Amino acid sequence: MTKAEATAQVFLTAFKALPKAERDAVLVGMARDKKIACDLMDLVLIAQRRGEPSRPLREYLSEKKSR
Repeated sequence: MTKAEATAQVFLTAFKALPKAERDAVLVGMARDKKIACDLMDLVLIAQRRGEPSRPLREYLSEKKSR
């Protein structure tokens, strides 16, 4: 486990230990921070699409150009 992963695990453990009202307050604060909210949406999208097949960027760009 990397140092970053260990630090993240400590924060996640502490977050999970909070009472629900405090967890909700943290999440609301994160949602109100535009940069953090955008990062979270990106991570959710990546996680949702992780199993999809990929294709070369050149192929995509070529197809997009021909449209």
